[in-house]
Amino acid sequence: MKPRIRALSLSAATLLTGALLIGGASGASAAPESCNVSTSGSYASSYCASGTGQHRVGVTILHANPSVGYVYSVGPWVSAGATSTAYLPPGTIVSLRTEKR
Repeated sequence: MKPRIRALSLSAATLLTGALLIGGASGASAAPESCNVSTSGSYASSYCASGTGQHRVGVTILHANPSVGYVYSVGPWVSAGATSTAYLPPGTIVSLRTEKR
């Protein structure tokens, strides 16, 4: 390969690699904060007031029917400032939590 073509190829590869590294960088996110979980009737909900990440409500229930056992219910992932809601089947709540990412 001629020196000039080799130099152009190396420069193009360097520029492409740099563009991929810069373009692939993502902004930092802060986990949601000031979160509250609650239940009302047959639903559990999670609300986080601040942060830039996502959260959802998570519930572990010992079902009213002993043959069913433990049931895990989670709401959808939502941004801070929105409410995540999950259905509560009949039974005893073992764990009620806010999951964050």
